[in-house]
Amino acid sequence: MSDKDAFRGLRLHNTLSRQKEDFVPFDPADVRMYVCGPTVYDFAHIGNARPVIVFDVLFRLLRHLYGEAHVTYVRNITDVDDKINARAAEEHPGLPLNEAIRRVTEETEAQFHSDMGALGALRPTHEPRATEHIEGMKRMIEKLVARGNAYVASDHVLFSVPSMPDYGRLSGRPLDEMLAGARVDVAPYKRDPMDFVLWKPSKPGEPAWASPCGIAAPGRPGWHIECSAMSEAHLGAEFDIHGGGIDLVFPHHENELAQSRCAHGAPLMAKYWMHNGFLQVEGEKMSKSLGNFITVNALLKDWPGEVIRLAMLQTQYRQPIDFTQGGLGEAANTLRRWRRRFAAGEAVAAAEPDAGFLAALEDDLNTPAAIARLHELFQEEAAGLPAAHASLMLLGIDLTRDRAIDRDAVEALIDARKAARAAKNWVDADRLRAEIEAMGVAVMDAKDPATGELVTTWELKR
Repeated sequence: MSDKDAFRGLRLHNTLSRQKEDFVPFDPADVRMYVCGPTVYDFAHIGNARPVIVFDVLFRLLRHLYGEAHVTYVRNITDVDDKINARAAEEHPGLPLNEAIRRVTEETEAQFHSDMGALGALRPTHEPRATEHIEGMKRMIEKLVARGNAYVASDHVLFSVPSMPDYGRLSGRPLDEMLAGARVDVAPYKRDPMDFVLWKPSKPGEPAWASPCGIAAPGRPGWHIECSAMSEAHLGAEFDIHGGGIDLVFPHHENELAQSRCAHGAPLMAKYWMHNGFLQVEGEKMSKSLGNFITVNALLKDWPGEVIRLAMLQTQYRQPIDFTQGGLGEAANTLRRWRRRFAAGEAVAAAEPDAGFLAALEDDLNTPAAIARLHELFQEEAAGLPAAHASLMLLGIDLTRDRAIDRDAVEALIDARKAARAAKNWVDADRLRAEIEAMGVAVMDAKDPATGELVTTWELKR
């Protein structure tokens, strides 16, 4: 199959070239994507959720264009990290550190899967854990040393940045800016301030493995080498798409790119590099000190996953997003209107996504334009509902999954409860909520900050 035959109309913005490009995979029968996943030490926050949702939409789109059997999506799990060690020691002080680490990572991984599943995200094809690929990391490190791209010093192995002439191409930063951005650790054993750790000695009690390159002291891998080894193991030395948040461009992705290319002697690691923009909350950077740090798990207590998902997709993935309660309320009202259209229409038959909707998604995942087309579809006669349903499914939203529920009855009870609350008749309001939940429905209340009005949403209990 020629490149021309392989091109289906999809265009993606490539961080490496800084422009939108036609997507032409290495092999249309085996489209491969790697996305940096969670470090499993705490609940995922809404900033973590954005790349999960963005690349889930891309995964769904690629499967639609090339076939489910022809797309491989890998998202790793980082289970070797100083933050994990600290959390394990804090939460399980009576256990040996390695046992405490295992408990923290297993519990956190399970919670991550539960929360992301509630947001409608498909599980990737493979979810490798860093600790399962230590030997692959060691082999890559030894290859880099043999090629002259890395060196051993004081029981560390470091990548030699000057050994790669075009280092910095991905981030496009000058050296002084990279030095500042990397918070470079000044160490006497480094040959160059920009050199970064591939392997380091473990402290007493920390996870440790036999070191590569003849180092006697046991140690553990640096962060960057983990993703290089895991992507190679599951996708090969070169693959199609590497994704993540914009905060990972430097130093993580820059260093991944450098060590992978040098280890394999390859011109590329990934053909297309994609990064989603930053997330703010109510116009401010999210932080615990500002009191606006929101976990997905906490947010799901007030809003259905599909509402959070649609609110995220209202902004194109490369743009910064201001995540607000008002935006969630708007998304909730939109989904309620759309769900009522499905309830009023006939059973939704299988259909292809709408052509205009698909064209918007193929234009670098332009979800705002795709959602605008959905609004048009829902203004049309009932004949447009099958295409609207198929289009929504590409966004990871299924408004027909609750058709076995008597939705009119649920909505009537919700309206009655709203009236009871307005009249401060709390006994009736509580009775109506219990009646709704007895139908297998979860009820979520939130206040619209703009109007102060209570917004009530519902979904089938998970």
